[in-house]
Amino acid sequence: MKEKIYTIPVTDAFSADCECPLCVLEKKLEDEGIEYALGASLMEPDYRQTTNELGFCRTHFEAMYNKQVNRLGLALMIDTFLQEKNSHIKKIFESKLSAVEQDATAGIVKNISKKLSPKQTNTERLISELVAELDGINGSCAICSKLEHTMDRYIDVIFYLYFKEPEFKQIFHSKKGFCLKHLRLLLSSTSKYLNTSQAAIFIKSIMEMQISNLDRIEKEVDWFTKKFDYRYNNAPWENSKDAVTRSIQKIRGNCEFK
Repeated sequence: MKEKIYTIPVTDAFSADCECPLCVLEKKLEDEGIEYALGASLMEPDYRQTTNELGFCRTHFEAMYNKQVNRLGLALMIDTFLQEKNSHIKKIFESKLSAVEQDATAGIVKNISKKLSPKQTNTERLISELVAELDGINGSCAICSKLEHTMDRYIDVIFYLYFKEPEFKQIFHSKKGFCLKHLRLLLSSTSKYLNTSQAAIFIKSIMEMQISNLDRIEKEVDWFTKKFDYRYNNAPWENSKDAVTRSIQKIRGNCEFK
């Protein structure tokens, strides 16, 4: 199989002995994204604009802080993010403050009429706008956004290799399946990158492979539980000593176990 620059991360991930090659690929990209956010990106206006707009999710805030490599850089990003978001929230609140104050002094008649009318009150409109703004903050992350975009590109590469490179297809089917998160990603991406015939071939193959490996991991966890029964004291662990962590990864994807 002839390697190209854009296929190397995929083939490297599929060379790992793991429960999900896409978790390996995603973890590498995530680590690179965290390193970039705390390093070179701080001098790039375009990326700073992105972090001001999107901020970071809890997972990536924790990851950046726990690295303890550039707390000043992290603080600078937090500072400008808060400046922008505080300004937005203040603007929304102040734009409807006088109308909300009118609602606050409304008499009992207005309160009764409100219950009979489907129209939103000024207070309800303010709440809706504030909740929408907060939902936007809570649901956005500069690292997640870049990671999602890059993973989508690599899904395209995986499909290309699967149908164009017999050697990769053989490697693909030699793996232990995928975590449920990345199985969903592969399935949902077929409509974007594959024609009807290709999608049918791929779905049949991957689901047979996945079901077999889900049965395997369940049996390994089951054997782990049996090893706590005195009747199995002298029985070998086989492949079940780390079945709990591997099964969690199979269900949820990348996890940081202590």
